[in-house]
Amino acid sequence: MSQKLRQIIFFFFFLAGLMLNAQNAKIDSLKRVLIYTKVDTSKVNEYNKIADLYKEINPDSTLFYAQKATNLSLKSDFTFGLATAYVNKGNASIILGDYPNALKYFKNAQVEFEKVLKEDSGKKVKSGLARSFASSGVVYSEQSNQILALKNYEEALQLYQEIDEQANVSKALNNIGIIYKSQLNYPKALEYLKKASKIQTETGEKNAAVTLTNIGAIYFETGQNKNAILYYNKAKKLFENTDNMRGYALLCNYLGDYYKKENDLKLANEYYTKSLNLYEELQNKFGASLSLYNIAGLLQDQKKYKEAMPFAEKSLAYAKEIGVLDQTYHSEKLLSELYEALNDPKAALDHYKNYVQARDSIINETTSQKFALAEVNYEYRKKEALLSEKNKRQIQFVIFSILGALLLIALILVIYNRMQVKRQLTLKKEVAEYEQKALHLQMNPHFVFNCLSSISSFIVQNGTDSALKYLSKFSKLMRLTLEYSKGSLIPIDKEIESLQNYLELEKLRFHDKFEFEIRSSERVEFNMGLPPLLIQPFVENAILHGIVPKDGTGKIEVDFDVEKEQLICTIKDDGIGLSESKHLKENSVTAHKSMALGITKKRLEIMESITSKSAQIEITELQSENKKTGTKVVLRLPVQYIP
Repeated sequence: MSQKLRQIIFFFFFLAGLMLNAQNAKIDSLKRVLIYTKVDTSKVNEYNKIADLYKEINPDSTLFYAQKATNLSLKSDFTFGLATAYVNKGNASIILGDYPNALKYFKNAQVEFEKVLKEDSGKKVKSGLARSFASSGVVYSEQSNQILALKNYEEALQLYQEIDEQANVSKALNNIGIIYKSQLNYPKALEYLKKASKIQTETGEKNAAVTLTNIGAIYFETGQNKNAILYYNKAKKLFENTDNMRGYALLCNYLGDYYKKENDLKLANEYYTKSLNLYEELQNKFGASLSLYNIAGLLQDQKKYKEAMPFAEKSLAYAKEIGVLDQTYHSEKLLSELYEALNDPKAALDHYKNYVQARDSIINETTSQKFALAEVNYEYRKKEALLSEKNKRQIQFVIFSILGALLLIALILVIYNRMQVKRQLTLKKEVAEYEQKALHLQMNPHFVFNCLSSISSFIVQNGTDSALKYLSKFSKLMRLTLEYSKGSLIPIDKEIESLQNYLELEKLRFHDKFEFEIRSSERVEFNMGLPPLLIQPFVENAILHGIVPKDGTGKIEVDFDVEKEQLICTIKDDGIGLSESKHLKENSVTAHKSMALGITKKRLEIMESITSKSAQIEITELQSENKKTGTKVVLRLPVQYIP
C-alpha cells in the first residue's frame, strides 16, 4: 500500500471518528439535560431528540428511546410527543429492514398528528405529519407499491409547500421523480428531479447529490451514457462532503451498472462491493440484497458460477427476510440459472419453481386488487339500491302528506323531477363507466388464454431451452399488461411497449414468419392515453388469420396519429385478406368464435357515451390489380389525456 493511500485512509477514518464523536457529544449533552428535566412533556421531547440522533448510529437505540417517549406520552396524554415517537420508531424500522412495523408506526403517527391538527395547525405539527407521509412513501417504494408510494409523497409535498420548507419540498420532488422513473415515465421523472435540483442548488441542500444521482440514472437507462457519467461524477464529488452513506451506496450501485455496460468489469465489481459494504454497515438489507444480486450477476457473466453462488443465496435470504417479492423473484431466477450451469438440475428446478411461485404471487397481488375493486363496486350498487328504496318511501310520504295543498305539491314535484333527471344522468354515466371496466376485465382472461395457448404451442415446437427465452418475454409482457390493466387508460408509450413485446413473442413463435413496425407521429403527445388491450386483438388477428396462412413472409404495420381531435390507430398487414381468411375459417374444423371484435365494438359504444365523442372502427380489405393484398383496421378514438 502506498504512503499516499495510507494517508487518505487515515484521513477518512479520522474524519468519520470526528463526526461520530460530534454526534455522541450531542447525545451525551441531551442525556445530561434529561437528568435535570422534571416536566413530562419536556422529557418526551428530549427522548425523541436522542432517538433521532441515534438513527444513523444505532437504530436499536433509536427504538429504545422512542419507546421511552411513547410510554411517557401515553402516561401524560402528550399527543404530539407520541406522534413524533412513532415517526422515530418507523425510521429505525426502515433502517433495520422491518417494513411491516415501519408502516404501522407511520400510520399511527399520522392518526396522532391529525388529532393535534384539529387544535393546532402550526408549522411544527404539519411538518411532523408531512414527515410521516414521506417516510411511508419510502417504505411503499421499497416494497414496489408505486401507487401508494406516489400518493404518500404527494401528501408530504403539499404539506411541505404549505409551510414553505424548501429543503423537504426538494426531497419530496426527488422521491416523486423516482416513482415516475420506476414507471419508465422519464420525461415526468426528469421534470420533478430537475425542479428538486434547482431548489437544492439555491439552498445549498446536502441531498443535492441524491438528486444528481437519480438524474444520471435516467440518462443511463435511456442510453445517454455520457450525460449519465457526468451527473454521477457530480454526485460523487458532493457525496465526499456529506455523511449520506445510504445515498452514496446507491450511487455506487449505479456506477457498477455503468462500468458493467462499459465492459470494465473490474471497476464494476469494485463499485458493487463498495455499495454492499456500505449497505451492510447501515444494516440496510434491501440495498444489500440488490448489491449482492448485482455481484452474482457480474460473476455469472464471467462464467464464475461457484463464486457467484454465495452472493446469490445471500441476496435471496435478505429479500425473503424483509419480504421484498420483486427481489425474491429475481434472485430465485438467478439461482436457478447458476445451478443449471453447475449441472445440478434438481436444485435448478427447485429454484425455478420458487421463481415461478414468486412471479405468480406478483400477478396474484394485482388480481387481488381487481377483486377488491369489484367488491367496492358491489357495495356501491347495494348502497344505491337501498338509497333508491328509501327515496321511494320518502316520495310516498311527501305525496300523502301534502294532498291538501295542490300548488305546493306541484312546486315540490317540479323541483323533485329536476333533481331526479340530474341524478339519473349521473348514474347513467357511472353505469357506463362500470360497464366499460367490466368489458375490459373480460379482455384480460381472453388475452391471457391466447398467450398461454401460444406458449403451449411454442414449447411443443421448440423444446424447453427455447421456451425459457419465450417465457421470460411473456412474463415481461404480462407484468406490463397487469400493471396497467387496473386503470381505464394506458399511456401510449406503454401501449407501444406492450405491442412491441407481444409482436416479438409471436415473431419468435412463428420463426420470423413476419416483420413488424410500430410508428407514432410527432402529433401524438406523451400524456395521451387509450383503453388497455384495445389494439392487441387486431394485431393478433393480423398474425393468425392474415400472415400465418400466407405463403412466404409478411409484414405488420401499426401507426398512431392524431387528426381532427381524434387518435387514429391503424393496423395493416399484407396477408391473405378478409375474404380468404373467412373462407379458411369456414372450412376449418378447429374454427372458433372470437369474442374480441364484439367486445371491442361494445367498448367503443360505451366510450362514445362517456366522452360524448365519436369512437369508430373500420375494417377494409386491401387490393392491388384485382388481387387481395391484406387487411387494414382503422380505430378512430376520442383524444383522452392521462392526468
